[in-house]
Amino acid sequence: MNVLSMTKARQEFSNVANQVAFGGERVYVEKNGKPVFAFVSISDIKTLEALEDRIDIQDALKALKEPGSVSLKDLKKKLGV
Repeated sequence: MNVLSMTKARQEFSNVANQVAFGGERVYVEKNGKPVFAFVSISDIKTLEALEDRIDIQDALKALKEPGSVSLKDLKKKLGV
């Protein structure tokens, strides 16, 4: 893991982009000594999005089991749709 200042990241943007895109590295960028964002590969983003989707599905399935929840079919029937 690389950690760069905002200034250094700006100065070395092309090198940082290559490290991330082709080297699979994650580069954290700091401003005033505090991390503010990271450069990550598209592969990492896709993995993160898949995890978020899985969590959303688990939350939705859990919500469907809660008292008072209504299936889409029953809601349509109730609304006359």
